[in-house]
Amino acid sequence: MRKALVSMAIAVSMGLGAAAAQAAILDDVRAKGYIQCGVTSGVAGFSALDSTSGWAGIEVDYCRALAAAIFNNADAVRFTSLTSQERFAALSADEIDVLSRTTTWTMSRDTQLGISFVGTLFYDSQGFMVRRDAGIESALDLGGVPVCIEADTTTEVNASEYFLANGMDFNDVVFVDHDEVAKAYEDGRCVVYTADASALASERSKFPNPDNHVILPEIIAKEPLGPAVRAGDSQWFNIARWTYFALLEAEELGVSSANVDEQLGSDNPAIKRLLGVEGEFGTPLGIDNAWAYQIVKLVGNYAEIFERNIGPDTPVGLERGVNALWRDGGIQYAPPIR
Repeated sequence: MRKALVSMAIAVSMGLGAAAAQAAILDDVRAKGYIQCGVTSGVAGFSALDSTSGWAGIEVDYCRALAAAIFNNADAVRFTSLTSQERFAALSADEIDVLSRTTTWTMSRDTQLGISFVGTLFYDSQGFMVRRDAGIESALDLGGVPVCIEADTTTEVNASEYFLANGMDFNDVVFVDHDEVAKAYEDGRCVVYTADASALASERSKFPNPDNHVILPEIIAKEPLGPAVRAGDSQWFNIARWTYFALLEAEELGVSSANVDEQLGSDNPAIKRLLGVEGEFGTPLGIDNAWAYQIVKLVGNYAEIFERNIGPDTPVGLERGVNALWRDGGIQYAPPIR
């Protein structure tokens, strides 16, 4: 009996210790009163400074949604601009709480860097952009042509493999960050600009004459872009992951920032659970049961975030495509809250 009690005490002690460790990031975030979010140095529609010198974009709004879930304040977030070379080190060194920076989810990153990807905020692909007057109609015509590319990215690896597989000379012109890449391409230092297709559309929207540039039809790689957190803190990971899922679930259930208060009176059990009217779905996360209500009220659902940042009516001008909900022909899908 005594041995059993000792074993139980040890187990409880270990459990409490694990719980304390798991709650470390949430505790730290609450203590400082904001989330530190790592973003790009400026990709329009994803994370960039807008005309009022505030951060805007789909990745920025994800961080704002996370702040809304925890603080009921979407502005309780600060942003750190990071290059591709800096981003993972900043996350590992606790300089940021979440990385939301056009980062591709790969197996090696997910298993070797001490980080965990939350989900795919945007399903992307890699392509090539050239000037319309260059007379290039296919990526198979790019052998030996100078290609502007960002260093230490999956973009660089994918392009190298594509040229090798097609027996073409790879004339890469490498730069430290995407701003330098875009500037070099715009200045004519290379003929081709390769990046995620969304980033190409984003940069093209900022050129003086966007119609003078064309994105070639070939897609050479999958680029699932999503936020990531440090591995080892399951509570923080779950908060970050279910923030993403709540954005999708709200869209699927027809709950938006415009009608969320009205939807508090819905008879739909799924909506009741989402908005915290029924059940205890915030308690296991260590946050208020109204966490998803706060997200939708203050930031919106996934469709709202997509449309205002990168949708067809924005300068970036992207269609939902595979980023539509599963019921609308896309692959965005959230597990149910139940």
